[in-house]
Amino acid sequence: MPIGITDEHQALSESLRDWAKGLGGIELARVAEGAASADFDDVWRGVRDYGVAGIAAPEPNGGGGTLLDAAVALEACAHELLPGPLLGSAVAAYHAGAAGLDDMIDAVIAGGCGIALDPVLELGDRLAGSVPVAYDGGGAAHLLLGARGADGEERWFLLAAEQVEVRPQVGPDLTRRVAEVRVDIDAGEAVEVPGLLGEAVRRTALTLAAAEASGIAQWCLTTAVEYAKVREQFGAPIGSFQAIKHLCAQMLETAEAVAATAWDAAASAETVLSDPGDTSQWDFAAEVAGVTALDGAVRAAQDCIQVLGGIGFTFEHDAHLYLRRAVALRSLLGGGDAHAVALAGHAVAGIRRSVRVDLDGKDEEVRPRVREAVAAVAALPEASRRDALVDAAYLAPHWPAPYGLGAGPVEQLVIDEELAAAGVARPDIKIAGWAVPTILKHGTDTQRARFVEPSLRGQITWCQLFSEPGAGSDLASLATRAERVEGGWRLTGQKVWTSLAADADWAICLARTTALEDAKRQGAKQHGITYFLVDMGSEGIDVRPLRELTGDALFNEVFLDGVFVPDELVVGDVDGGWRLARTTLANERVAMASTNLGGSVERAVALAEGRGEADLARIGHAVALSSVCALLGVRSTLKALAGRGPGAESSVAKLLTVRNRQDASELVVDLLGPLALTDDPQVREDLHQSQLTRCLSIAGGTTQVLRNVAAERLLGLPR
Repeated sequence: MPIGITDEHQALSESLRDWAKGLGGIELARVAEGAASADFDDVWRGVRDYGVAGIAAPEPNGGGGTLLDAAVALEACAHELLPGPLLGSAVAAYHAGAAGLDDMIDAVIAGGCGIALDPVLELGDRLAGSVPVAYDGGGAAHLLLGARGADGEERWFLLAAEQVEVRPQVGPDLTRRVAEVRVDIDAGEAVEVPGLLGEAVRRTALTLAAAEASGIAQWCLTTAVEYAKVREQFGAPIGSFQAIKHLCAQMLETAEAVAATAWDAAASAETVLSDPGDTSQWDFAAEVAGVTALDGAVRAAQDCIQVLGGIGFTFEHDAHLYLRRAVALRSLLGGGDAHAVALAGHAVAGIRRSVRVDLDGKDEEVRPRVREAVAAVAALPEASRRDALVDAAYLAPHWPAPYGLGAGPVEQLVIDEELAAAGVARPDIKIAGWAVPTILKHGTDTQRARFVEPSLRGQITWCQLFSEPGAGSDLASLATRAERVEGGWRLTGQKVWTSLAADADWAICLARTTALEDAKRQGAKQHGITYFLVDMGSEGIDVRPLRELTGDALFNEVFLDGVFVPDELVVGDVDGGWRLARTTLANERVAMASTNLGGSVERAVALAEGRGEADLARIGHAVALSSVCALLGVRSTLKALAGRGPGAESSVAKLLTVRNRQDASELVVDLLGPLALTDDPQVREDLHQSQLTRCLSIAGGTTQVLRNVAAERLLGLPR
């Protein structure tokens, strides 16, 4: 998924990709290989005429867009590896516009602009010194350079290339030219950008570089997947090999994470408009992008070459050009560790990213009604609130009436916001959150009347009898059998890894009404599975606790020995249970993003005091990954608001959330050092978390199986 979520942004992205592809920029870059003064003039005329570099400049200068608009544009251009000084020019145009330098904006857009990220010039009566690297400076008509006065005050200037000595250089990126710049002019001849500081230049450059990184990662993913579908080895497409599936699925994780952080960095720039003195939200989001996007683009390009194999290692293929661009961006702005140290500092200072979903006025009709209803709930004693939430249909508002409101994304978000503002927490309905939607969609009226409302009120608790010793991730291989008897069925078999089984009143259970071998002969082992509702007090059920590596017994084995289930407790059609097991309501749940980083990450941040850079970098990486997981959820919500169904981000979020929780809990134990051996209660809890999270990459389908599923269903790789 590209950075842009709205229809307007997606249309802009597609239009710019088509336009950039038609310019033939990659061939021009190849022709210019080794030439310090590359001829990208024709491309730049197109950039100027199309208004790409100045999208975020003021409207009178042909702009009028936001920095997010600019990010969408730069991502699209990077996808086609558009050559020329686009990044530097976009940064300079944005800051010149903010400073009101209208004439200079036009000049920057017309001739391009190189930028330096550090104020290394000296300022007195003269502006003088040497800038070793001006990015996009080779061949650009202007340069944005910083200086310090004798008192250490920092000031920035837009200089014409004719005013200074520019020495273009050929770097690793064949599509761009850096330059060494020597300056020695009367200070009065320099056009100052008032109020600008290097930290602002660097932040904007990092934000737009992350957008370019997203375009690179997407091109690399698409190229690798398309090749894996058609390239054959050992008599089969290489995309059918699990190793390639996993590599492509990991590239998908990378591309989605890069896009999410680039989007948020650009979107967070808008927070500065409401309070120009507070850049904390943008600083935080930009550093998350710095940790994630730049390394991510390099990794995606490397993995693309790996999938391509020998052809990917040739100069003839374009893949190395994308790797070169990614390496250049990372070299300019720094690798992930440096940004992670800075991000850890922000987190320790108490800064958290607060992403607000703009409902664009769509909430005005429902908010007064919701606020009034929530206020009535909040006025009740804590013990009475659950029933009040059920009566108002606010416990699961996305469920259909009369149990919910059939609420769409906007109404759901408004309810969440108002409940949070009033301090009302919804109770966790646990396994009922999976069982009841299936009953709502596929059950009978009698089943709905019997189970739905009592489940919401907490009068019925559920467990899930799905997994078996021989059917975990491969659930369709389950062997528990259901034999037809008078008035119903008798279930016999063994289930395992069943949480809440010792306390549950009812279970959802999958069992075979057609033998596995017969189902295979009919074409699919998923055939012949039926969905049952099982009374856990029935005769023939034996629940045995399973003690996990933590020492706890959260899970259970459940043995079913001829357990009778009447016909009225079959959900849906006999032999049709597999489809039901995969049920989600068409009206999906959406949710707000939390500003909390998660228990283990917050604990790691709390342990940051006095740590060296290596530990701070690890903490910063954990903060970044936690932020990525939250951002993927926000982007799913925004897609729902735009009327589009769930995309790759929901599957990627599960994979990354597992990694986030496992890595963060392990990090906490590492940070404790020898203290991890003590019996301090907090330390014991830290150790318990690190052990408990090991199950996350197994439960609900192992990470490896989920990557296979992502590769096949999301990327279209062959089985």
